[in-house]
Amino acid sequence: MTGARTQHIVPAGIVLAVAIIVAWLSFTEEPTEAFLFPRIISVAFVGLAVWNMYRAAAGLARVGGGIDGRTALNVLPGLIVALAFVFFAATALGFYVAGTLTFLAIYTIYDPTPLSSLNGWVRRIIVTAVFMAVMYGLFALLLKVQTPRGMFF
Repeated sequence: MTGARTQHIVPAGIVLAVAIIVAWLSFTEEPTEAFLFPRIISVAFVGLAVWNMYRAAAGLARVGGGIDGRTALNVLPGLIVALAFVFFAATALGFYVAGTLTFLAIYTIYDPTPLSSLNGWVRRIIVTAVFMAVMYGLFALLLKVQTPRGMFF
């Protein structure tokens, strides 16, 4: 197996494993009504992950040459913030409060505007507020999904 092919199979396998775990959790957790939307999404996620794994194993995934070290280092801060949200902040602070802080943190990390710019902070806060309003409208009002409740909301 070539190195380029391995660079496609390993991530595809990891994504497939995560998809299966998420689907299994969505079908085994209670209350069942709260997990209807996650079940639908997780089944689609598993289907796409199986298709992705098939393409990687068959050698059909020939796009790109993998991630170089510089790109991985650029992605790492956002990945750390996102993992902190998933594993700690969402349940400790509540989905919407933690989501707001996470979105603002990731936006701030990757925004090229200097941290000393008042206009940059105004834009970050407005975009974060609009994004979270859309998330609230989508999850709470439209889909009626039960989100993690924490200390605040």
